[in-house]
Amino acid sequence: MTLNDLGWNKKFQKAFDTLSLKNCVPARLIRDNKITYGALFIDEEADVCEREVIMSGKVYHAAATDADLPAVGDWVALELADNDDGESMIRARLPRQTCFSRKLPGKSTMEQVIAANVTVVVVVTDAGADFNPRRMERYFMLVHRSGSKAVVLVNKSDLFSNEENQAAADKIKSLNESADVYITSAAKNEGLEVLKDYLKPGVSVTLVGSSGVGKSTLVNQLLGEEFQWTSDVNELTGKGRHTTTARELILLDGGGILIDNPGMREIQMWTDEQTLRESFLDVEELAAQCKFHDCKHGNDKGCAIRAAVDSGLLDAGRYESYLKLDEEIEKLEQRQKKLRQLSERRAKRDHRVKARNLADRIDLGKEEAPEWR
Repeated sequence: MTLNDLGWNKKFQKAFDTLSLKNCVPARLIRDNKITYGALFIDEEADVCEREVIMSGKVYHAAATDADLPAVGDWVALELADNDDGESMIRARLPRQTCFSRKLPGKSTMEQVIAANVTVVVVVTDAGADFNPRRMERYFMLVHRSGSKAVVLVNKSDLFSNEENQAAADKIKSLNESADVYITSAAKNEGLEVLKDYLKPGVSVTLVGSSGVGKSTLVNQLLGEEFQWTSDVNELTGKGRHTTTARELILLDGGGILIDNPGMREIQMWTDEQTLRESFLDVEELAAQCKFHDCKHGNDKGCAIRAAVDSGLLDAGRYESYLKLDEEIEKLEQRQKKLRQLSERRAKRDHRVKARNLADRIDLGKEEAPEWR
């Protein structure tokens, strides 16, 4: 077993060498326990070792936001304890080569890292109640921004007709021609060989999707054991209960690295306008055909987008999704701008207060200094 089997490469090695940290080894984080982390590293006998580790204060204070803190999938410089009673310490986090993340749910302006340094993001859905093209568009945007490959599994095919499964797969494919879309049944162990094709030595794959779409069953099938407890499907809703409670990186015996995630209820945007444009090239190309460059795509004459919607060339739901995402990204950028301005004002205020307090101490020292005659 080598570091390369854990996802290591020349770029990580170069970043690690630049740190010039003594008594440190490369390690990959497999679990976030809030206070501690689970980490994998290769010992002198070329065996994979797991150890509970903690983060140094320097790493914590150097992080501008929570998203800059170590996360599952990250490579770190780890200082190993001399004995079993000591604490192994994360001394630095290596730069991420990819990062799949979303905006924290709610009105937050903060980023939440879902999985770091993953090559493939597998979105699991089904042809039933979970099928939602608008949510899939959000997934595709986040995957695109992360720099990873998008793969979609239309799972639980045994619960739906061939026509329903194929219709769902075709619709998803139409949203992103570069994505790989497959029809699978984890419960019946059908179609999973396509996922194994991505799980090669050193390749990191993360599973995401709603609760109850079969992610835990997929993990169990890949591992060949009941790694994640899974529940029966509700006959009314067609969904299983949520079974994965924490993110975890799993090293597969046959090669490949799998990161399982809890179900995601909200797919809020953590991206920019450029990614939106690239993800909706069909809408952008139509907008370029409008008669006027400042067309509002409403009642303006010569609007190519409105004509495409009226003729059925452009799906009305997709265009509405585009407008909603554009508004959501704009609001996020505005909130981030206000937050930066507030932080800058607070920093300036704190600087003035410190300067004033220092001046007062200097003046007080002059008044109390003894007079030498």
